[in-house]
Amino acid sequence: MNISNHVITDPDESFRDHFSAVNEDGKRNWFYPQKPTGKWHTRRAWFTVGILTLLFATPFIKFNGQPLLLFNVLERKFIIFGIFIGPQDYWLFGLTMLSFMVFILLFTTIFGRLWCGWACPQTVFMEMVFRKIEYAIEGNATKQKLLNKAPWNTEKIVRKTAKYAAFLIVSFLIANLLLSYVLGVDELSKIIREPIADHIPLFGGIIAFTAIFYFNFAWLRDQACTVVCPYGRLQGVLMDRNTINVAYDYERGEPRGKIHKNQERTEGDCINCHQCVAVCPTGIDIRNGLQMECVNCTACIDACDNIMDKVGFEKGLIRYTSENAIVKKTNKLITPRVIGAMAMLVLLWSVLGFMVVSRTDTQTMLLRAPGSQYIENSDRSITNLYTFKIFNKTNQTINPTIRLEGVSGKLIFAGKPNLALDPAGMVEGTVFIVVPAEALKKRKTTLTLSVFQGNEKLEEFETTFIAPEK
Repeated sequence: MNISNHVITDPDESFRDHFSAVNEDGKRNWFYPQKPTGKWHTRRAWFTVGILTLLFATPFIKFNGQPLLLFNVLERKFIIFGIFIGPQDYWLFGLTMLSFMVFILLFTTIFGRLWCGWACPQTVFMEMVFRKIEYAIEGNATKQKLLNKAPWNTEKIVRKTAKYAAFLIVSFLIANLLLSYVLGVDELSKIIREPIADHIPLFGGIIAFTAIFYFNFAWLRDQACTVVCPYGRLQGVLMDRNTINVAYDYERGEPRGKIHKNQERTEGDCINCHQCVAVCPTGIDIRNGLQMECVNCTACIDACDNIMDKVGFEKGLIRYTSENAIVKKTNKLITPRVIGAMAMLVLLWSVLGFMVVSRTDTQTMLLRAPGSQYIENSDRSITNLYTFKIFNKTNQTINPTIRLEGVSGKLIFAGKPNLALDPAGMVEGTVFIVVPAEALKKRKTTLTLSVFQGNEKLEEFETTFIAPEK
């Protein structure tokens, strides 16, 4: 078929034949969304204040002397709400991530892309910080277009320089914020206070992330959501007809038609003003239905409500609703799919909770030395030789001692080992376990040992002790 001669028979579906961010020549469409106003934007503004306050304050919050959240991928150390996950607990981290993925499935099935529009850092910073800076310096959408088309005069140079300088400063702050979650504020403060020459790699990381965030918010912008992020593409899999989304009520709005004074209206409530398109940061028409580019930012709700209020129609032509609520006038949130996801999430959280509660601060491996035999001592005691490794599963220094439980005997360490455990550290060595012969009733005896720090028992484990046959 000759595509150039192909005529689209259903104009309502023509939007599916192109990507809003690219024009017919294959070049990028730069969007200049109108400045949103309305109750939903006001709510998002206050929510953003709370989110940003929490985001910037959390690195400074400590629990038991440790950060509340830490994602140190460089040293493979993670702290999630005070729970330390070190190299020995990757299964715990994996279970946490699996639980998070199931939670995303459940949340998205019920509430759609509510996260994207309200709490995603990309949307929060782009629409509520960088976009606000742009409006403040360059003006509204119309003024921005005119400025970009204007020749490079003094006004344009000053405004562009001021805007991109502000972008760079905010990007630098975000880079420091990110590293505060990766390294912790204590390590980050060293980079600030101490000579840069002492922290070249980390300072280079700040510069690199500043450049990445600047590129993201100054150039990539909406394409971070529509091209880079895979979440939008998963909508069709994660959502169903009962999912709550920002949606256009086509049952009420169609057919569209301009409003005329002193003339009886036979069309639907949509007056085809295109204000919902004008305010959209990704350049889509919400009236075309669910689309990958929609991040549920609510700008179209406010724009439509403002128009409905002016023409005297009921608000809510565009609102948070579901497909079934529009067509069938029913809103069923708890479906078999939701129940299944809830059951899976409860199961995962139960297992995760049990594992966290039952987890010990140390993990000890005590094995009989390969090829070694028991030793019969002159004082009628028996000696076995073992190798040991003790792992510290916390982010604090531990000074452990190992004790025999339920049987008289003693432990003799080879050399003078330093058992002090650094945070997430490990020590290893060799130890002789000596037990009186009368305490051994058979050739193989199971011994119980415990790891203590002071009087606090951290862990209990077992090993096999070999003695002569009686």
